[in-house]
Amino acid sequence: MAPAIARRVPYKDFLQPALQRRFASTTGVLLAIAYVQAIILARWNSFIWAWFPIGPTGLRTLCIFGSILPVIILRIAHSHIGIRTSNSPFETFRQNAFSFATIETIITFTISAWLFSQTFLFSTPADANLGWITYYSGDRTRLNERALFYTVDLIILGIVQGVLHISLDYDRMLLGLVKPQREGEVNNQGGEPWTKLGEWIPVLVVRSGMLSMTVGLANYVVLYHFLRRSAWGWAMSFFRVFYNLPKSNIPPSQAPWSLWMLGRSMWAGFLLCLLWYIGDMAFRLQLAKAPLKNNLPLSSESKDPNGSLLNGLKSTKPRIAAFAMWELALIARDFDIRRLSIFEDIDRKDGPMWSQVYVTCLNVIKSIEERIDNYGKPPIPPPAAAPAADPLQPPQRIVEPPRTDNVWAAAPARTGLRSSIGKLATRVVTSPGKTPAEVYLPEAKRKAIEATDHFLTKEQREALTTEGVNTLFQNLVLRVLSLPQIGSFFQQPFGRQFTTAVLGQPFGEVSIYVNAACALSRLAVSSLVEDRYGNVQRDVPTIIRTFTTVIKKLELFRDNLPIHWTDLGKTREYAKIQDILDALKDGLQDLIDAFGQYSTDLRLTRADMRLAREAAERPREAANAGAANAVVAAPEAQIPMQQVR
Repeated sequence: MAPAIARRVPYKDFLQPALQRRFASTTGVLLAIAYVQAIILARWNSFIWAWFPIGPTGLRTLCIFGSILPVIILRIAHSHIGIRTSNSPFETFRQNAFSFATIETIITFTISAWLFSQTFLFSTPADANLGWITYYSGDRTRLNERALFYTVDLIILGIVQGVLHISLDYDRMLLGLVKPQREGEVNNQGGEPWTKLGEWIPVLVVRSGMLSMTVGLANYVVLYHFLRRSAWGWAMSFFRVFYNLPKSNIPPSQAPWSLWMLGRSMWAGFLLCLLWYIGDMAFRLQLAKAPLKNNLPLSSESKDPNGSLLNGLKSTKPRIAAFAMWELALIARDFDIRRLSIFEDIDRKDGPMWSQVYVTCLNVIKSIEERIDNYGKPPIPPPAAAPAADPLQPPQRIVEPPRTDNVWAAAPARTGLRSSIGKLATRVVTSPGKTPAEVYLPEAKRKAIEATDHFLTKEQREALTTEGVNTLFQNLVLRVLSLPQIGSFFQQPFGRQFTTAVLGQPFGEVSIYVNAACALSRLAVSSLVEDRYGNVQRDVPTIIRTFTTVIKKLELFRDNLPIHWTDLGKTREYAKIQDILDALKDGLQDLIDAFGQYSTDLRLTRADMRLAREAAERPREAANAGAANAVVAAPEAQIPMQQVR
């Protein structure tokens, strides 16, 4: 009987459990924060029941955690890799403002804020007078506007946070960039996420306080005045089902304004924002962890580690392919045993392990060259359908084609009245004379020119020309674009154009190109000692030429790409693509250093080596900066401060 063939486990079977464990640990942190907030909101009339988890505090903890649970589900559903690529912020707004994901995000944060507001109201003591229903004159009931004010304030806070969440793209997963490790450098995998979270806590506290105070003041001074009548009507319609409330939906003549209400609303908003921001940062740090488990690559648990890794590299899902490429780069740099297994795995069905890795990584890098070559070209039309083998012959014409000669022409043998009428009709049809526009338009133009010369000065006449109108319009547009808050929304800076052209739309992930370059170069350099079969050396010339070509095309495209007229800064900044360019230059330099002395044996000409050395050159400042950061990029340490609000 033939031996059973071991099933190659897909890479997602290792990635998904790892991501689920990270989600679970993040929810555990949020549950702990909810418990702390439940203790803070406790009434403290009993020392034991104020903190004991089985009792009112435990129930309050579950309610607070339930308010953040919709946001957790949203983060799991909307997580994606890659930055948004577009030529301007306005284009990004147009693409995402009215999408289903945007509407769902705003509604989710609104629901979260409403749930937290009700938990906060029910947690306050009775003497605070924050219940929805108050009693007066015996059993008569009325709606308490204090509770309505707090609810409206937190709902507005949820809408604002939903807009910020979408505009700052908090759903993006920040993947790591693997860079060559030089001598004397310490291998740093990014540090423990909880340590990084502790470093961010002071910043998150400040951001929470600023947003809560801003929304609270705006609601207290302006917004509640406009929303009061409609909010009161909705609340009355809801509570009238359960209580005997007045039938009128007209709110009281005066709203219960007080600094005490403003302070309490800011405090409630601060607790809610702190829950949102800590949860968001915990998600970012957890999902940015390297694809390792117990300090080993994720695919190490597979019965066929290399096969599972190949399955991930060839996946059509961007997230799985990006994590697999990240793991491959880490293997090529840090894990000697797994790297050696790539060179020795030569009996695969689709070819040796190295050959498949080489083709996959090289195609990723060549995709940059392909997008540059196709930039500005119209899309290739789909191929036309093949004609039928035996087309049907058109039926024979039964009726003769219409005549094209002059039907009004008189017969040669006939003269008289009929011939005269025919000639008259022919002259009327073929020579109708001048139209009214042809008769009166030249005279009207002449009169208009005379009036313009008489009443307008020379400068005014020049301003009314086509060139003058265009100049006036351009000056007006440039004046609007120069406004600091409005103009930047419509400008098309060079960096955005360059990034969109190189990475494609609508998303572009930088890490997959950086990690592919690092994996190829490190595997090729290590093959000098570890490749016993000599399979790698056949592909080294192609790798060197490909790196050289892509670097040259990137730099040439960068220098020749015109700056858009709306870019008032006129600076060629391309920070996101700089990481790709640096990774290609670092990898090419390592290949030159390792295989330069064998260039003749590898069939590399002097021109090839000269072009490669020119492409690998970097300015001294950039080289120093790159050497200082040659580690596995810790995405959690690179989160811009302005993205945490």
